[in-house]
Amino acid sequence: MTHPFLDLAPLGADRFAAIEDRVARLLSTGQDVVIMQGEALLPLEGAIRATAGEGTTALNVITGPYGQTFGDWLRDCGATVIDLAVPFHTAVTAEQIRQALTEHPEIDFVSLVHAEAATGNTNPVAEIGEVVRAHGALFYLDAVASIGAEPVLPDAWGVDLCVIGAQKAMGGPAGVSAVSVSERAWARMAANPKAPRRSYLSLLDWKERWIDGGRKALLHAPAQLEMLALEACVERIEAAGLDAVMARHASAAAATRAGAVALGGGLEPYVYEARDAAPVATTLRAPSQVVASELVRRALEADPAVPLAAGGGALAKEMIRVNHYGADATPGAVRAGLAALGAALAEQGLPVDVAGALRAAEEAWR
Repeated sequence: MTHPFLDLAPLGADRFAAIEDRVARLLSTGQDVVIMQGEALLPLEGAIRATAGEGTTALNVITGPYGQTFGDWLRDCGATVIDLAVPFHTAVTAEQIRQALTEHPEIDFVSLVHAEAATGNTNPVAEIGEVVRAHGALFYLDAVASIGAEPVLPDAWGVDLCVIGAQKAMGGPAGVSAVSVSERAWARMAANPKAPRRSYLSLLDWKERWIDGGRKALLHAPAQLEMLALEACVERIEAAGLDAVMARHASAAAATRAGAVALGGGLEPYVYEARDAAPVATTLRAPSQVVASELVRRALEADPAVPLAAGGGALAKEMIRVNHYGADATPGAVRAGLAALGAALAEQGLPVDVAGALRAAEEAWR
């Protein structure tokens, strides 16, 4: 008995390298790209542990929960960490970064999340990159949620470590991820005596045994199905055109925001300004008399396929997240989400205008 997922021919080094090259083209980068065999937390943690340690002074920007995690990793590595936290309903600005670097000229590492799907904001990386580059610090960027939904250009922005994952806007698998690495970042790793070696977290292992060896021999057996799924999702983006995929996500965000405002019932955009809102997910503030997680539960009871979620942790009481990434960056998914929220709000006795919300969403789709 055979199965499409089983008894596949081994994935050789040439095929693996070809997939890496396609990911590099997606990022418009000439830097080394390493595909790592795990969810994006693997290269996110590996890159920090490889480049930060005692003697590192890091500016860690917090615009959501992942920024908090990066600060914990940096401290665990022995780095001195200066947190720059901004309210989750907004984005950090290049001027705030510049001011922090001016106040702390010893900063030599900056960590930032591009788009925080968990809180629905996105940060102006192009402007921030100019500031970081002028200061000379190493620039680490989490672009897991943003890749495929908005431009991600590590070379143009001066990003030294850019981590991506395929499971959101790319519409691909969660089990593999990638990181682009600049020459400066490789040099920082080589000079770090505590950089992981002979470890699943090790980027230096990939450089020395894979890249420096001419990409002829893999470190270990690759995650076959996940690599093939990554290749397939990149092919799909190439066929549609990256610009078209990003435009679809931008339209989904604009339509969801306009529809939620028109829906009423006390819903409000959680991210105040549309310019700060991420194209992968729209976060909404629930009415004060309603618990967000309960509202989402009721909406999902009617249709479990609707891409809705409550905020995590303490945000579960007030935040609703409408996910419109990957296969859900469509008018149909946006309409379904608005209709489900409208029905759940109406059950609570709150006045809603579902028809008006759907009209507003349709008009806002670009």
